Amino acid sequence: MQFSEDIPTRIAIFILAVCGFFIARHIRTHKKEEKPLVCPVQFDCETVVHSDYSRFLGIPLEIMGMAYYALVALGYLFLIFVPDSMPPAFISFLILVSSLAFLFSLYLIGVQIFILRKGCSWCIVSAFICLCIFMLNVISYDLASIL
Repeated sequence: MQFSEDIPTRIAIFILAVCGFFIARHIRTHKKEEKPLVCPVQFDCETVVHSDYSRFLGIPLEIMGMAYYALVALGYLFLIFVPDSMPPAFISFLILVSSLAFLFSLYLIGVQIFILRKGCSWCIVSAFICLCIFMLNVISYDLASIL
C-alpha cells in the first residue's frame, strides 16, 4: 500500500477526529449526568441516544466513538510530527478502523431512519465526520492495492 505523505490531509483528519471526540463526549456527558440532550435542529436526540440501539455488545456507542476518535487523533498526531515512528501496519490498522467506523455509522443512520424513525443531529454530524475521515483516507492512500 502506498502511504500518503500529505501533511495537510493528516492535519485535517486529526482535526476531524478531535471534533468527533468532543461530540461523542458531549453525548456521554449528557447521558451520564441525565441532562436532556438538546438537538440544534429540533430532532429527537433523547429518543435516539437512549434507545436499545445506543449500545453495541453492551458498550455505549458514545464511549466506542470516543475511543475511535481518540485512536485516530493520536495516530494522526504521530503521523504529523513523527511519521517515521509509525509502523506501516499501524497506518493500515487506522485506515481499516476508519473504514469500519464509516460503515458502522451508515448502519446507525439507517437505524435512525428506518427503525427508530427519529433523528439525532449530533449522531448525524458524527457520521458525517466518519465519512470525511474515510473519504480523506480513500483520496490520500492507494487503497486499490489492498483490493
